[in-house]
Amino acid sequence: MSKQLQKWRQRDEAKGRALYTVEDGIVKFRGRLLDCVDALDGIHIRVKVSDVDAPRYRGRKDWPTTNVLVGCSFDLKFIYVLAGWEGIASNSRNIKNALSRRDKLIIPHGKYYLVDSGFMLKRDLITPYREIHYHLKEYSRCDPTNVKELFNLRHESLRSAIERAFGVLKKRFPIITSGTELHYEIDIRTDIILTCCILHNFLMGVDPNERSINEVDRELSATSNDEVSHNERQDDDRRQGSMIRDNIANVVVRLQY
Repeated sequence: MSKQLQKWRQRDEAKGRALYTVEDGIVKFRGRLLDCVDALDGIHIRVKVSDVDAPRYRGRKDWPTTNVLVGCSFDLKFIYVLAGWEGIASNSRNIKNALSRRDKLIIPHGKYYLVDSGFMLKRDLITPYREIHYHLKEYSRCDPTNVKELFNLRHESLRSAIERAFGVLKKRFPIITSGTELHYEIDIRTDIILTCCILHNFLMGVDPNERSINEVDRELSATSNDEVSHNERQDDDRRQGSMIRDNIANVVVRLQY
């Protein structure tokens, strides 16, 4: 760690506000980013479809999937779920639909969601810095050395709530990812996904099941998810998003949280 970052961390710890900790090889942040709503991501869930429909549902995986756009709070509850899209559908296509449909996803003015590099950087969708260390496993071995790495560390530590919530969901409801169940029409499969998410939220309020959460954390720490970076256009929305991201990174360094 650089001397300046070491100084910032020592000052923060002296105030009783640990910037981040490493527990069992897992980097965990305390608090959240200013004006951040929650985390947003596309989750691929395995489905059974007819041979005719299979090509539309076989995207990044070797088997048919539905790409579910999920918004997740940092206490691992689902706050938005858009299910039913084919596996071939991109995250950008899904978010465009989510923001324009009748029951659309609402992002308050001046607020933003944390998203991974598979999304387009915008003023209300903040991605990590590209070509900079990002995955938590990388930071479990070494400390961030500059402002962008520090931002990416905090970004991924918070955004990983998506993978953590989905991991717990799979443990509670194996039908979500089972490849051996009876064939369901996609509409029924969509209802199953939504129902499981609703039940998950209820159970997180009455029985969080810390054992399952810890198991998921250990599993995630042992894997590295390589996201495909989106080809970002140099438009006004992206430039505003870039400025917002830089401002957030500078605030993170000043330890204002």
